Amino acid sequence: MTILFNHTIIAARDKQQSASFFTEIFDLPPAEPGGFFLVVRLDGDVLLQFAEPGIDFPPQHYAFLVSEDDFDGIYARIRVADIEHWADPRGKLPQQYNTNHGGRGVYFCDPSGHYLEAITQPYGAGTAA
Repeated sequence: MTILFNHTIIAARDKQQSASFFTEIFDLPPAEPGGFFLVVRLDGDVLLQFAEPGIDFPPQHYAFLVSEDDFDGIYARIRVADIEHWADPRGKLPQQYNTNHGGRGVYFCDPSGHYLEAITQPYGAGTAA
């Protein structure tokens, strides 16, 4: 059996602001209109569909596996924009990145309060620091 992830809807207070934040930090092409959504395209034909549901929503967590070179760019953009970030999911190691699983990782929030994570190795790879 083959199962591939295709898309998810990301609730946003302001879908333009959230989609723009995401594409700028991850250095992606601008979001495209897609009906009710603003759509960000990722590798593997995966879509992130930003929507404004008009209701309060809890923060979610979205983790993205990136290359070492891409991580360098992401981390540089986080620092230049002075975005609060952490090396750990509880925020006890502020303004740092981790070296877990034989790679690097960083946590930060988008404008709608969702927790984003950029990692260079999948969980379970290497040894956790």
